[in-house]
Amino acid sequence: MLFIREINPLSLKLLERIYRQSRHHQVRQRAPCLMLASQGIKVEKLMTTLNASYKTIYNWLKRWETEGMIGLYNKPGRGRKRTFNQAQETIRAWAKQEPRPLKQVQQKVKAAWNIETSTETIKRILKTFSMSWHRLRRAVGGEPEPRQYEEKKAQLEALKRLENEGKINLYFLDQTGFCLSPSVPYGWQDKGEYLTIKSRRSPRLNVLGLMNRKNHLEAYVSTQSINSDVVITCIDTFFPVVNKPTVIVADQASIHPSHAMLDKVDEWQARGITIFTLPSYSPPLNLIEILWRFIKYEWLEIEAYSNWQTFVDSVEKILREFGENYVINFV
Repeated sequence: MLFIREINPLSLKLLERIYRQSRHHQVRQRAPCLMLASQGIKVEKLMTTLNASYKTIYNWLKRWETEGMIGLYNKPGRGRKRTFNQAQETIRAWAKQEPRPLKQVQQKVKAAWNIETSTETIKRILKTFSMSWHRLRRAVGGEPEPRQYEEKKAQLEALKRLENEGKINLYFLDQTGFCLSPSVPYGWQDKGEYLTIKSRRSPRLNVLGLMNRKNHLEAYVSTQSINSDVVITCIDTFFPVVNKPTVIVADQASIHPSHAMLDKVDEWQARGITIFTLPSYSPPLNLIEILWRFIKYEWLEIEAYSNWQTFVDSVEKILREFGENYVINFV
């Protein structure tokens, strides 16, 4: 039979407050055990009420008798010891080398330390490094020259400041394509349920866009290829009159630095239009790339892929309503 000395009123009040407010689950279990035991409740009743074994009740009461309030809390070093300590950095490095199949990381753990571990354990380790499972992005075919990239980035920031001061108009030019082979987005689904988007062969809907940071977009849509002549015609059509210096940011896609485009440079400059050419492999500097990602991964509804005409109508609707029903907050 277990005995516990009478608990004074002050200690009882403290135990009651700890029971209500402690963030430690074990402490919220032990405090009511002591309060009930001080009222003379039998051990068998405590075991049933608290869903604890005889040994557990015994240990709680013994620690109260020997340590008082401190005995309510776990001592450092309790609990299961980590399987991996310094090795976690190695596991992270392996996961970065092979970011998708964690079974390969499992095999490396087994080979290096002869430890059997689950992919769930590896996931928990990676989450401690703020790593998460999300979409891989397509990358461009190379890297920009670092110094040139930083110089162009600084110049572009200066142009943004001039635009903020109302001294220039700043537009971003690019072209992209849409088809019924979808850019599949993530989406919330019930467990065991898999929403599907039909994928099929289709024509390609090509879009040339000129966009500023205030969500103003001028777009040209066609199922035909977009070449230098189309770009020139669009610039002349979209900017028939220039009321202040206008800078158009363009990448180095083959149709932009063509002879036909270069032949127009002097004429455009005389009208107040300047082409600001980005370095190769620098999509982060061209803000209209963000618009294309929003359309493909967020704004196009699943139903848009039901047939070609619905798809075309959906894309054109987004382009037409950009700035009103579809908005991006550019810095």
